[in-house]
Amino acid sequence: MPTLTAEKLIIAFHKLSNFLNQPDDDFNRVIDSALNHNAWFQPEEVRRSLTSLKDMLSPAPLEKWFEQVTVTEVPKKIGMILAGNIPMVGFHDILCVLATGNTAMIKLSSSDDKLLPALLKQLINFEPALTERIIFTERLKDFDAIIATGSNNSSRYFDYYFGKVPNIIRKNRNSIAVLDGKESSEEIALLGHDIFDYFGLGCRNVSKVYLPEGYEIKNFFEPLESFQPIINHFKYNNNYDYNKSIYLVNAEPHFDNGFVLLKEDAGLSSPLAVLFFEYYASLEELNEKLKGIQEQIQCVVSHADLKLESDVVSFGQSQHPQLWDYADNVNTIEFLNSL
Repeated sequence: MPTLTAEKLIIAFHKLSNFLNQPDDDFNRVIDSALNHNAWFQPEEVRRSLTSLKDMLSPAPLEKWFEQVTVTEVPKKIGMILAGNIPMVGFHDILCVLATGNTAMIKLSSSDDKLLPALLKQLINFEPALTERIIFTERLKDFDAIIATGSNNSSRYFDYYFGKVPNIIRKNRNSIAVLDGKESSEEIALLGHDIFDYFGLGCRNVSKVYLPEGYEIKNFFEPLESFQPIINHFKYNNNYDYNKSIYLVNAEPHFDNGFVLLKEDAGLSSPLAVLFFEYYASLEELNEKLKGIQEQIQCVVSHADLKLESDVVSFGQSQHPQLWDYADNVNTIEFLNSL
């Protein structure tokens, strides 16, 4: 098996970043045809994901990240069960496996089985030694470790089948936003990206907002008006209409701006086209509440100076993770380096 070094890998990932800045005609055709296989993968959403990956792989962050990476000389086979809720959501896990010199045995999600192969084909063009490190398979076997992403339900099966090998098994998580009422209209508009990018389907999308008691809902709704065209997507619109009809039939109180429903609810995981909210009386009380549900939260969007006892992501940035923003706060590189 050809030798891979950190230097070779950094060069290949840099080249991929440059490619994503200006994809060729073949890759553009894959982007434009993605919605034929998955109606949520609109070209603008796929390109949004590619822009995020391009920024993630830009030279400065990539070289900084690689300072924590050890490239093994004895590759392990890492079985990978990928999600497909948003375009190329499994790329970061694949990147971690390849960066550490290991072999990625990839079981693709049927929801995203065109974009990732096309992307990895480009990566192989830039570093042919990766050909033997990327294996697509329908049935995982003869692996040394597992990285599996799914629901709370599927995680029980993953635990049963893969519990005897080193593993990272991911369950459902949701992201939240915490407002204090001092946010500008521009900040709320940026929060709109955290809510609506990828139609709200990602675990880094905000599904719940915590508001200070007495908060004026119109101050939240008005800056979001630019996201109104989301209602034109037929699948999103179907979810909006369905949830709205349920709330109306059951006489459940809610706010409605014509494209998203805002409902007071203690839950974290809101239905599509619905955003849950909850009032808080004090930050002390809220911090205690968040401690109790920490394992259910992917990220917290808020002001950095709000004195929350959680790491926070700036408004508009939840779907622009850095290389070191590991899912579920589990450091994938440390896991792989420990094998």
